[in-house]
Amino acid sequence: MLRLVFVLNARLAHQRVRALLSMIGIALGVALGFGVHLINRAAVSDLASAVRRVAGEADLQVSGGQQGFPDRLYARIARLPGVAAASPVLDLRAGLAGRRGTLRVIGLDPLRAARLQPRLFASDRRGMLGLLQPDTVLLSAAAAGALRLRQGDRLALVAGLRRVELEIIGVLPSGALKGPAALADIATAQWRLGRLDTLSRVDLRLAQGADRETMQRRIAALLPPGTYVTRVESAEQESAAPSRAYRVNLNVLAMVALFTGGFLVFSAQALEVARRRSEHALLRVLGLEGRGVARLVLIEAGAVGVLGSALGLALGYVLARFALHYAGADLGAGMFRGIEPQITVPAWMAAAYFAAGVALALAGAWLPARDAAAAAPAQALKAGDEQRMFERIVSLWPGLALLAAGGALALPGPLAGIPVFGYASIACLLLGGVLLMPRVSRALFDALPLPRRVPMALALAQLRGSPGQATVSLAAIVASFSLMVAMAIMVSSFRHSFGEWLDTVLPADLYFRTPLANDTAYLDASFERAVRGLPQVRRAAFMRILRITLDPARPPVALLARDLPDGPRQAYPMVGRPYALKPGDPPPVWVSEAMVDLYGDVPGRRIELPLGGKLHEFVVAGVYRDYARQHGAILMERPLYVALTGDRGATDGALWLAPGASVATAERAIRALPGGDLLDVSDASGIRAASLRIFDRSFAVTYGLEAVAVLVGLFGLSSSLGAIVLARRREFGMLRHLGMTRAQIGAMLASEGALLAALGALAGLALGGVISLVLVYVVDRQSFNWSMDLHAPLVFLGALGAVLIALASLTAFLSGREAMSMGAVRAVKEDW
Repeated sequence: MLRLVFVLNARLAHQRVRALLSMIGIALGVALGFGVHLINRAAVSDLASAVRRVAGEADLQVSGGQQGFPDRLYARIARLPGVAAASPVLDLRAGLAGRRGTLRVIGLDPLRAARLQPRLFASDRRGMLGLLQPDTVLLSAAAAGALRLRQGDRLALVAGLRRVELEIIGVLPSGALKGPAALADIATAQWRLGRLDTLSRVDLRLAQGADRETMQRRIAALLPPGTYVTRVESAEQESAAPSRAYRVNLNVLAMVALFTGGFLVFSAQALEVARRRSEHALLRVLGLEGRGVARLVLIEAGAVGVLGSALGLALGYVLARFALHYAGADLGAGMFRGIEPQITVPAWMAAAYFAAGVALALAGAWLPARDAAAAAPAQALKAGDEQRMFERIVSLWPGLALLAAGGALALPGPLAGIPVFGYASIACLLLGGVLLMPRVSRALFDALPLPRRVPMALALAQLRGSPGQATVSLAAIVASFSLMVAMAIMVSSFRHSFGEWLDTVLPADLYFRTPLANDTAYLDASFERAVRGLPQVRRAAFMRILRITLDPARPPVALLARDLPDGPRQAYPMVGRPYALKPGDPPPVWVSEAMVDLYGDVPGRRIELPLGGKLHEFVVAGVYRDYARQHGAILMERPLYVALTGDRGATDGALWLAPGASVATAERAIRALPGGDLLDVSDASGIRAASLRIFDRSFAVTYGLEAVAVLVGLFGLSSSLGAIVLARRREFGMLRHLGMTRAQIGAMLASEGALLAALGALAGLALGGVISLVLVYVVDRQSFNWSMDLHAPLVFLGALGAVLIALASLTAFLSGREAMSMGAVRAVKEDW
């Protein structure tokens, strides 16, 4: 059988372009899927490794989130029977003075850390003792490289609105501490960063024989609200939780190219089997059984899958290395800050993607192989019998059943936070739409009137007589174009809704804030009074943003304590009906859509929040849209927050300028205040432009994956049209005998290509529009916990369809020129 495959394909080597295109399609799909998976795996492994390096040999962690917990708890926990060693930690993100960004500062007791985290100081015992001196730090290798600092330099941080300088007494080896970070003595960190009497975490190693679950319950009974005890393994897993939805969606997008490659293999193999129908029939007459013919087709497809998958694995590895070097582990989306992952390739993963590529190639050839085996040799030897194989795929019910299944699968909720049913719905809709193409094409082409021009009339007649062939020709392009349309509508809807959201949440003239994502910088009451007293300021509003933990198995929730002089509806766009407060209700808060999805916090529900080490009861007064915080946010009035916690600090400020004052003069006045030079200051238009740039950068990978999917689809259309044209050389010879010129035949073929592409574009628009509804209202909502308004980029989609039609017409015309290069007499003679 293998010898027969080699002999037949060697004889037809000059017609292997379609196999090459199929191989490229499989290779691109495998490369993108494998490369994206390598990048995501490296990032997650690096995050987990960073947690383990700092936790060392700990069994349990007591964590208090961003605000921490009183350090007096440390002594009570350390004295518990069953605790062999305890290491107190203050883990903060500190703003960098004079630079953009933050740096992780880990304050610990070097002597106790040497017992639980021995790898931190394994090669630098002198550095461990050096931390006992005041105002000293050890930098990680990544931090030293990023900040261009070395031993003896000064590290400038921000505490409140003060500049704090610490002496760098050494740089740790690259394997000691992952990511950009600095180690300090816990006393230095508490004192210099304004966190006296506060800890972030206590790492615990249990005594031999102590039961972890029993110890967890015993320790939990000592902890105040908002502080939790968890296993270190749980902390490793939770380190990647905030980016899970992004990573899952990226992997699914990468699979789109592989899925489209399967359609390309199906298209190429179906047309190849149709073209070689008489050859397979001759083999049957000579004694080859039907199963042998099917194996022949599957072996050819398997060879394409093997070569394409091998090439894809190599390309995927190169892609992953290139992306990590130039775009980082987050691929430009900002999801993995401060990590430098290294790529490793497990054999099982490479084998899995290799097998997936081969399996997809075989799946694409399964239907053509079945038909080749079932064809009657006597009928297949006759000219024109190749159309019989396409009649098998004109059935209506499989497509309708898949569309119905797609609609039903869009209804259930997520599984473990992943929209599994949403993805299954999209797959069913896509397959169902492709399988309905024979009926759709027949109905559409039958409804069109025959043109007066002979070439166009012949083109339409040809398409009317071969609806199944049209389906095979369009399988890859309909699949890829519909996915492209769906993604374009989803991204456009998100960007449009995001822009409208920015317009609502940025009503002021000027904004300023402490360095983003830091735990040490804040605006104190004296700075707030100074700002309110500036002559350029008509009105000012301040906000305190912090993170609180409601469930240790989930990422922290953002708490926004904000001045609301005009009410919450003027600060954020509200969705749904608000709750009407009643006498006796606790104070109101407003929650983002993510809180409804993740915690069930609907309007009217009473919730408890850990603030200031105590639980306080509130009632949910309404739900608002928040695109900045995927894992949930809670909005409350700032005076209420200050009354409950005594915390008068702020992190953000918004200014409405007095008449005649300019943004430039107001900004200079802000920066002239003590500590004002450490703030990020911008007007509303600048924030909006920067936010949209970040949005576009986040979706850059999506755009690239869409382009690859459409490219694979165009390969499929080109291959299909070329195969159809080359198989019709006898027909062209007969038309030449009847008096048609080469130009007229070329016009006929161009018309066929244009009609096929127009059908594909229309089907892709319709199918993509339906899929976009699932993306917008199911997948995105279940992945990121926010809603958006549907917005279709009609001009872009129209231009894309026009380009598709033009390319298809050109491809068909060029393929016709190659087919008509044979003499008319010889072409007709092939039929005898």
